Amino acid sequence: MNDRVHQGHFARKRFGQNFLSDHFVIDSIVTAIHPQPGQAIVEIGPGLGALTIPVAQKIDKMTVIELDRDLAARLAVHPELASKLTIRQQDAMTADFAELAAEAGQPLRVFGNLPYNISTPLMFHLFTYTNAIRDMHFMLQKEVVNRLVAGPNSKAYGRLTVMAQYYCQIIPVLEVPPTAFRPAPKVDSAVVRLVPHAEIPYPVQNIRMLSRITTQAFNQRRKTIRNSLGDLFTPEQLTELGLDLTLRAENITVEQYCRLANWLSENPPQPEKEQE
Repeated sequence: MNDRVHQGHFARKRFGQNFLSDHFVIDSIVTAIHPQPGQAIVEIGPGLGALTIPVAQKIDKMTVIELDRDLAARLAVHPELASKLTIRQQDAMTADFAELAAEAGQPLRVFGNLPYNISTPLMFHLFTYTNAIRDMHFMLQKEVVNRLVAGPNSKAYGRLTVMAQYYCQIIPVLEVPPTAFRPAPKVDSAVVRLVPHAEIPYPVQNIRMLSRITTQAFNQRRKTIRNSLGDLFTPEQLTELGLDLTLRAENITVEQYCRLANWLSENPPQPEKEQE
């Protein structure tokens, strides 16, 4: 059998499709999700239903978001699933998860085997809806999970780490080898649980400031913060905020980034006046 064709469906490279086929891994993921009747369950990218079917067996209804028109059409006539699914044939990047939670009357439990090519931007999209989400379980490239759970002073620690840990508690669930998929990807995968904080540990006044500072710092991660953030803070200001000027982006904690963001919200940089 051509391993790019699974259950009669040709895996589409542009959608980053790799279909989960290992039953032990599937059972482990469903156990980790622990779906219960009455919960507002949302799956992103159900594909051929490898996770959808065992999850649906434990509950009465769920919503799935599937970009691939052919796969959405398959699910709509699936003998086990059709009566339980609300199918949204759309890009998850355009989905309004607050609206879904409002319709359900409760926070969402979101899960999915996320395509590698959109996993990071999709998580950033979901972070803007954490007030509407109870928890998330995602299959991701192992490298992305390493970045999510990283601590300061490591190569994996980056902007995704800071923003994810600002919003969520992050718990690794299990590692998944390429052989668990059809077709087998060239990378290792892992499942991670993200639980939005009931109360943000280090609240910022303006999330755009946090995004701006982390983007700027990590885009120049080899530079010291004295240089990478030099247009936003003077050396004296950084020192007053408790930061060593020789630190680099990866040495700064989530709490310290939040402190910088709040200071900048209260003291926005003044645009330079044009010379007459």
